[in-house]
Amino acid sequence: MTQPRFMAAIAVPIAVLTLTVAGCGGSSSNSSTSSTGASATQPSDSASGGGQPVSLSADPNGALKFTQSSLTAKAGKVTLQMTNPSSSGLEHGIAVEGNGVDQDGPIVQPGATSTLAVNLKPGKYEFYCPFDSHKQQGMTGTLTVK
Repeated sequence: MTQPRFMAAIAVPIAVLTLTVAGCGGSSSNSSTSSTGASATQPSDSASGGGQPVSLSADPNGALKFTQSSLTAKAGKVTLQMTNPSSSGLEHGIAVEGNGVDQDGPIVQPGATSTLAVNLKPGKYEFYCPFDSHKQQGMTGTLTVK
């Protein structure tokens, strides 16, 4: 009578292991393809890269501004790459808003880069630092998409 219990004790972990292995890898149909509702809580959107790169930098002297106040990009997938110089002494990030888009990239320490990939239609957008009250203090700019 102990043999069926022994077989069950072995069969259950094997079944669980088989299902676990079968669940790994495979299709990427789970990936997000929606362009609505993206936010900073979805790091895969902000760190995915790709698309036309547009580079900018936070002020290296610690002022709450970017070194560029206007940027231009072509319509489609645009990757904003905001360098936060080591000398800034402050955390910063990059975000874009306008024409139905409102997405934030990650907040990064001095010496790091915040990257945000977003699909943009032609028009004008505001880019800004979403950290603390940096946007309200003037850390903004205009992104023109053609």
